[in-house]
Amino acid sequence: MNNIQATLVLIKPDGLKKSLTGNILTRLSETKLEIVAAKVVRVSRELAETHYCHLKDKPFFPELIKYVQGELHDRKKVLAMIYWGEDAINKVRALAGATNPEEADPTTIRGSYGRITTKGLYENVIHASTNEEEAEREIKLWFCPDEVIVDLYPTNKVKKELSLRVWA
Repeated sequence: MNNIQATLVLIKPDGLKKSLTGNILTRLSETKLEIVAAKVVRVSRELAETHYCHLKDKPFFPELIKYVQGELHDRKKVLAMIYWGEDAINKVRALAGATNPEEADPTTIRGSYGRITTKGLYENVIHASTNEEEAEREIKLWFCPDEVIVDLYPTNKVKKELSLRVWA
């Protein structure tokens, strides 16, 4: 039986600052997975803290939040994408490499482009969901259903008064 999965991929601010987006997308294309959503996101403190909530007790948490918000690289954005297809989580994680760039195989994205700062922060260029539960939590955090071109999870229709910015 097919194990069709979705996984969140973030190209982090250091990857954007170093102009690695094309290289990373080329590497990810080796997975033969489909991109079903993509957008550039200005990361709020709330989004950063919610995304990394499982690390909030770690001593590096404040630096991690600054890092993903782009404060360390003067790139206050990330490229957020959802990759979808057969065994997506394992395929993307294998290409991404170990979280610690020094432990990552040199042929992986993190092994090629990541580094560890003098403060011990892993600047590892890319985020990839760990497992299906995390992927679902993260995808729902970063995207709304209408931004994704396939139906990943059950949805509800709600009517609500909405105020939007529009082009003048």
